Amino acid sequence: MKQLYIILVILLASAGLFSCKKSFLDEKSDSAYSPLTTFKDSVGLEAGIAGLQESVRQQYTMQVTQSLLCIFQVGTDVVIDGNGNGEEIPYHNYNTLNSQDVAALYYWTWAYKVITNANQIIKGASDPSTPLSASGRNGYLAEAKFFRGYAYNFLATLYGGVPLIEEPLSVPKTDFVRAPLATINDFINTDLVFAAANLPVIDAVKKPGRISKEAAQQLLAEVYLREGKADLAEVQTKNVIGSGAFAITTDRYGIKKDQAGDPFSDMFLYGNQRRRQGNKEAIWVEEEEYNTDGGSSSFDQHRRVWVPAYYQLVGMAICDSLGGRGLGRMRLSPWIINNVYKGADMRNSKYSIHRDFYYNDPVNTALLGKKVIPSAGDTLYRIVPYTTKWNHFLVTDVAGGGSYKDLIMMRLAETYLLQAEAQYKQGKLDAAAASINVLRSRAKVSPVTAAEVTLDLILDERARELIGEENRRMTLVRTGTLLDRVKRLNPGENTTIAAHNVLLPIPQTEINLNKDAKLEQNPGY
Repeated sequence: MKQLYIILVILLASAGLFSCKKSFLDEKSDSAYSPLTTFKDSVGLEAGIAGLQESVRQQYTMQVTQSLLCIFQVGTDVVIDGNGNGEEIPYHNYNTLNSQDVAALYYWTWAYKVITNANQIIKGASDPSTPLSASGRNGYLAEAKFFRGYAYNFLATLYGGVPLIEEPLSVPKTDFVRAPLATINDFINTDLVFAAANLPVIDAVKKPGRISKEAAQQLLAEVYLREGKADLAEVQTKNVIGSGAFAITTDRYGIKKDQAGDPFSDMFLYGNQRRRQGNKEAIWVEEEEYNTDGGSSSFDQHRRVWVPAYYQLVGMAICDSLGGRGLGRMRLSPWIINNVYKGADMRNSKYSIHRDFYYNDPVNTALLGKKVIPSAGDTLYRIVPYTTKWNHFLVTDVAGGGSYKDLIMMRLAETYLLQAEAQYKQGKLDAAAASINVLRSRAKVSPVTAAEVTLDLILDERARELIGEENRRMTLVRTGTLLDRVKRLNPGENTTIAAHNVLLPIPQTEINLNKDAKLEQNPGY
């Protein structure tokens, strides 16, 4: 017993000796993942770029806020509200748009998430201790700077001057102030000029879907136009068009080329959207992979907001030819349906704008095959003309619970329209008409003359060509035409819009949390 007692005393004393050293209690992890440790080699930076791409995709793919996509279309000239029960309400009833708007908060947060992630990658790739070749380092920097410039351009267009965060934040910050818009613009320009100089050309990107030189040039053209630098914008559009890497789609191609259709609608078929699938207009495509881990970000609501809820009518069943399961959260404006297309415009064919419905549910044999004559109530969001660009359907996913249709973010047709805008603003009317007529030739409609070219005509042509693709709100805000075109072309839907609604409100939660400095609100909110 005495010997056992001595041993216990020694052990207890030893424990006491160790416990008095602070290092004994220090946490020591065998592995730790953070930007400080991960973005130190090409493997970590590749993972970072993948994460950055995912955060960018969340701009247009989200699950909970199902009407969020509508805010970029509702309250403009091209769309009116559908079933009126979501985030789009303040954007067609502008009296209710205020600093607590959930959409304005979501997109403010989204943009700064992209900026934060890009800043982390830029910091890691800029570190001289990170083992990269000069070209490899510049490649990662260029890709991250493209996305940072993309997010800041979004903020600058829709909110004006915003806080400028150039580097990762390591401690909480509650004294943000809004940088002047000119400062934000200079920052965007520097990022995108670097990106355009250091990104690979479209056919040399590391993996499909990665950002190319031409995407940076196109974004830079859009930024220059917003800044009033039309001459610089034209240089960038000519760089893209003159690269020879892209071509306007004038012939049938892809998975349904031997079926009824046309070259324009071919580009928006599931299985035809990517460059390697034959889409030679595609400059930047965000690729979605159905039922694949990491293949999508949250849930893409495009089909639900653009495709009507036709199946809610007795005698109608969800099917491929009608676009799958939509909810009709918004619908094309009367101007788009009745006035914007002239002549036999390919972009207005039945393959691109669906107008006529026929009962298709075999359970209701008395109705099967007959044309639907909708009641007034059905024309709100069930039986309405709609763009087919977001049609998609799988027999294994009839309810449409998955994301699998790609997002075409940039294509060559828009390059020509940006070029036409740049040429028009320089007084090059003949050149602007020629740029527009490249698209009108493909659409099989009569060309425009130099005397007919105006900014309104260019915006009309954007609507014809890019309905369902472009962020229409950003286009109209960028060109300073939102108020005029809403009041003139969509007056019944937007009688409450006022001048201060052109810019979105700074989220009130951001103002409240910023306790050590004044984060100025946009006037009118």
